[in-house]
Amino acid sequence: MTTLLLHGGAADPAAPVSRAGGLPLVPEGFVWPLCAECEGAMQFIAHLDRAADVVSVFMCQNEPGLCQEWDPAAGGNRAYVFPAEGLLPATVPAEGETRLDEVSVLTARPVEAETYGEEDTFGPVDGKDVLGQLGGEPYWLQEDQTPDCADCGKEMGFVAQLDQVANFGGGYAYAFACGGCLRAAFLWQC
Repeated sequence: MTTLLLHGGAADPAAPVSRAGGLPLVPEGFVWPLCAECEGAMQFIAHLDRAADVVSVFMCQNEPGLCQEWDPAAGGNRAYVFPAEGLLPATVPAEGETRLDEVSVLTARPVEAETYGEEDTFGPVDGKDVLGQLGGEPYWLQEDQTPDCADCGKEMGFVAQLDQVANFGGGYAYAFACGGCLRAAFLWQC
């Protein structure tokens, strides 16, 4: 079973739902991530709401393609796991490409399929664009690049695959998390 993420229309920038764009919901004391290469503020990509926690994804878009934002460990992207309770809208830095132009709800829709993405398996569903998948198995455009947790060394669990949410060079983006260590990682392939 695959859970597709469908375009659910416009959303409030701080809505506590799965969405692309808007404001990240973060714990008190959160510091907006900076790119390790260009040192600019990263762009907030997605808020992925799971049962007990939230995965927030950021990617450098200050000099697209120059900061290795496709690599989970190079410092051009960042992902976080936050407990779902007590989150507040983050303060956005004054400079940098920090937000997507649109805020879109990512509506979950289970379908009977093994993998999203393979040879454009899914067109619109119920008249709504498919923006990715939540859970299941990733469809890798290149080789499997499942990251290991920086803390415990174990392979991270797959959270989501995103398409048509931001500039992924015509490819897919992948979010992963280590539940025990509350660590997350993000990468994309084209």
